[in-house]
Amino acid sequence: MNMQYRTNPKNGDQLSALGLGCMRFPRKGVRLDQEKTTGMVKAAIAHGVNYFDTAYIYPGSEEALGTALHDTGLRDKVKIATKLPLVLCKNSADFDKYFNRQLARLKTDRVDYYLMHMLCDTGRWELLKSMGIIEWIRRQKSQGKIINLGFSYHGGRHEFLQLIDAYDWDFCMIQYNYLDEHNQAGKSGLQYAAQKGLPVFVMEPLRGGMLANALPKAAAEIFASSGKGRTAVQWGLRWVWDQPEVTLLLSGMGDITQIEQNCAAAAESSAGCLSDAEREAYPRAVKAINRATKVPCTACGYCMPCPANVDIPTCLSCYNESHGKYVDGMRHYFMNTGAISSKQSNASKCIDCGKCEEHCPQSIEIRSQLKKVRRRLESFWYRPLGAVARKFMKV
Repeated sequence: MNMQYRTNPKNGDQLSALGLGCMRFPRKGVRLDQEKTTGMVKAAIAHGVNYFDTAYIYPGSEEALGTALHDTGLRDKVKIATKLPLVLCKNSADFDKYFNRQLARLKTDRVDYYLMHMLCDTGRWELLKSMGIIEWIRRQKSQGKIINLGFSYHGGRHEFLQLIDAYDWDFCMIQYNYLDEHNQAGKSGLQYAAQKGLPVFVMEPLRGGMLANALPKAAAEIFASSGKGRTAVQWGLRWVWDQPEVTLLLSGMGDITQIEQNCAAAAESSAGCLSDAEREAYPRAVKAINRATKVPCTACGYCMPCPANVDIPTCLSCYNESHGKYVDGMRHYFMNTGAISSKQSNASKCIDCGKCEEHCPQSIEIRSQLKKVRRRLESFWYRPLGAVARKFMKV
């Protein structure tokens, strides 16, 4: 089978529908296993993957990827994506400091797709502008060191739309899967970015593995009853690939077997690959997942906007997730409700007005549920840690 490629509408690049997320390279003890990593990189390229995504803050990842591509002579066969660690940038000198370090780690003279890492609100972008980021980007582009400039996003839908309009980006990356169709940037954000001519790259297509190995029995049975014989992973990936607005998705594959399986799925998953009957299985599976969760929120968004700026769907989603994997739910809540942003949207901002409940088609007692969210996910350390993070990031 041959890899599917999709065209970057901004520059014509032919990008593999499946990109390799490099955060989960195999390890040997506390260090990355370079031999296995190089083998994975070679195998991915042999199967048609030409987009590799890493980041400064992924321990050892940039060095391992750079070594693998350099030692095999395959650097010019692929597009490298990495990210500026905004959390570490205190002044304009830090832009050069970290970027030059990344070029050295990657053993390259350019980054094909460079992202502002976790740029989640316009306030943070304005701060970066005041530090001279636009002039810095222009200089790096003029020298051919940065080819395309974008941002990765975890946050609410409205802020995403504002960020899209705040700069002439070359691309963007969002979390997107069939359970998060209306969370974070969501489908409306995906479509808005695509309408603006931006390629959209998708991370977390399997919700951190939840949609791969943690499906409730009822949801798994819905997919199994289709008779297609697909795995949960294939169902999750194909849902993303079915949408023409998606340029590529990233999978954090950890071994060659996963690469082979996911590349095989990519080879038969073009835009529009799902039948109407297959598409109808997803909302039924989502309902089954929601029935197995604490709060039966479908993330329809009818409760929004909240007068107090609470991101209600995200709060409830993280609360549900925390009952399966507490650390993951807490982490996503901290990141996605603005704890490190200038615009918080966490549950404790609720003013108990009840307007959300007037519009909820599931008749959820949202105010009561938000109190539960606050008790569970806003522990004693939540506010101090958020304040420290915002101060550290100059938010």
